[in-house]
Amino acid sequence: MTADPNETLLRLRSSIDNIDASLIFLLAERFKCTKQVGQLKAEYGMPPSDPAREEQQTARLRRLAEEADLDPEFAEKWFNFVVAEVIRHHTDAAEGR
Repeated sequence: MTADPNETLLRLRSSIDNIDASLIFLLAERFKCTKQVGQLKAEYGMPPSDPAREEQQTARLRRLAEEADLDPEFAEKWFNFVVAEVIRHHTDAAEGR
């Protein structure tokens, strides 16, 4: 006998909701760390952006995405989105905002 598709759908959606919540908390933790990086950079007059580091991370995340059977293009787009927000925070810190 096969499972009720509505029960299966509810179970899957519950898992998705839990994963989404975990992602939000992980992103919040990541931004706590990058905020500290931004404050450090501002204190010592370092530039908000580090293109060499970003390039290394992009390559690393693309490799990880491939290993995880996730589209590397998607992983790169996600990373670029996050980095743009981090750089905005770092620029604000450098400007005393």
